[in-house]
Amino acid sequence: MLRTFARAAGIIAVLTGPAFAQASDPPVTAGVPFNAKLPPSPEEIAKRQAADRDYNAAMQKIPDKKESSDPWGDVRPTASTSKKKPQQ
Repeated sequence: MLRTFARAAGIIAVLTGPAFAQASDPPVTAGVPFNAKLPPSPEEIAKRQAADRDYNAAMQKIPDKKESSDPWGDVRPTASTSKKKPQQ
């Protein structure tokens, strides 16, 4: 009986260990939390602004979108304006 209890306790401990580890707080590295965002440096800000300028310049070079072409437009019947009379 004691042997069965010990095995059951061991199995429960092994199965609950990973779940308990996931619930712990994130690690702290050198006084900075693991998921903390550091403020961007001036070089990073300049790179982002240059990338934004390049992106906007490239977007202005793209021509306006033309009306979409419908390859099945000639095959479909046009909508008729006459309504069918209701049957009595």
